[in-house]
Amino acid sequence: MFLSSLDQTVFGTALPTIVGELGGVSRMLWVTTAYILAATVTMPVYGKLGDLIGRRNLFLGALVLFLAGSVIGGLSQDMRWLIVGRGVQGLGGGGLMILSQAIIADIVPARQRGRYMGVIGGVFALSSVLGPILGGWFTQGIGWRWAFWINIPLGLLALLTAAVFLRPPQHAVRRPRIDVAGITTMSVAVTSIVLFSSLLGDHAWNSPALLSLAAVAVAAATVFILVERRAAEPVIPPHLFADRNFNLATLAGLCTALAMFGAVAYLPTYLQMVSGLSATRAGFLMLSMIGGVMVTSVVTGGLASRTGRYKWMPIASSLVVTGGLVLLSTMTVDTPLAAVCCYMAIVGAGIGLGMQILVLIVQNSFPNSEVGTATAANNFFREIGASLGSAAVGALFTHRLTTLLGERASVAPGGGHGGIDQDSLTPSAVNAMPEPVRDAIITAYNEALTPVFLYITPLLLVSTVILFFVKEKPLATTVR
Repeated sequence: MFLSSLDQTVFGTALPTIVGELGGVSRMLWVTTAYILAATVTMPVYGKLGDLIGRRNLFLGALVLFLAGSVIGGLSQDMRWLIVGRGVQGLGGGGLMILSQAIIADIVPARQRGRYMGVIGGVFALSSVLGPILGGWFTQGIGWRWAFWINIPLGLLALLTAAVFLRPPQHAVRRPRIDVAGITTMSVAVTSIVLFSSLLGDHAWNSPALLSLAAVAVAAATVFILVERRAAEPVIPPHLFADRNFNLATLAGLCTALAMFGAVAYLPTYLQMVSGLSATRAGFLMLSMIGGVMVTSVVTGGLASRTGRYKWMPIASSLVVTGGLVLLSTMTVDTPLAAVCCYMAIVGAGIGLGMQILVLIVQNSFPNSEVGTATAANNFFREIGASLGSAAVGALFTHRLTTLLGERASVAPGGGHGGIDQDSLTPSAVNAMPEPVRDAIITAYNEALTPVFLYITPLLLVSTVILFFVKEKPLATTVR
């Protein structure tokens, strides 16, 4: 889980240097998109195959794929091979994320699983913030290629440990009937959605490119639903949606991911531009959020295991994250960093309260023979929500920022049109500007982003209402 989630974020701060060195600014988007796309598409496939043929060998295979992608990326001399390496990493990373959770379900009864899921939630949160810190540190020091090379010792250790010690119960192996039509139509739909999300910040909402991608996504998703209803071994079985808890937990997770990832993605940029911090320092301040996640995820996981009561946790999670986002929306350029860290810690505490409990609710609704498929489907929709949330917040933030900078261009030397070039702004460049210009820019950044935190709180309130209808089923005391 650590390896997989780390590589979703480690290249965020390193990308400007990488594309400059390899001469591929026009293809920069694909360095992150290739990984996310490959991981998202393969999640349901790994989940289904794990239920059919067992998870141990699939898990080892995913680790090997991930390591192979890391070697390809580390040795790449141009953007094409860098993107290929990231895609291969994603093919393995999707399996690591799903199978790590499903293997725990193979071994640990649901009643005891909460404490394990709490630890996984903490690891996921830690790696999500540690990624940008490591990416910036490698870029400024020993070189960006170490964002790939660091995976080799960690991956080999994980591979050796899994090969020697991992002994999940043997499945009654069935000859898999691969759902080729389902995988194909799902891949087309997911690719269209991820590309739509990735291009949203660079194109108008009604541009032909985005409208075409949206139309393809809707058409492919429709065909996918029809195909899955007739498939012998559907990759996302329609009968999953007959379970109320699965529907509610998945929908709540999608809403939470839309809000959470959209908000968190732009906090490091805010800290750098408004507070004048370096990328590394901004990353370290994000640890206040991770501290909140780790504490509450471990505590609530233990409580769920001891008491068997869990419904209140995701409800409290949505409410606490809502409160944290409301506090973030009150930030000004003069807000002390200590207060900002407290606000982020509240958001983190809310995230830790419920995100992994939603996975537990889903797993507890199905027998072990389907737990991989159900876990994968839940994570699949959460990834879609995270992608759309980041894109929507980014588009809204960019639009507001462009408008505000245009209004305040008159304070720049010469005034008039183009007084402030948004595309050339960096934290160091802003800090070196004359005080009136610097104040105008950081005020624009603050006023562009902070209201967005308030705009996304209705999603969390919708999630809260949804979760009240979850039925608190007794957590299974044996592996079914």
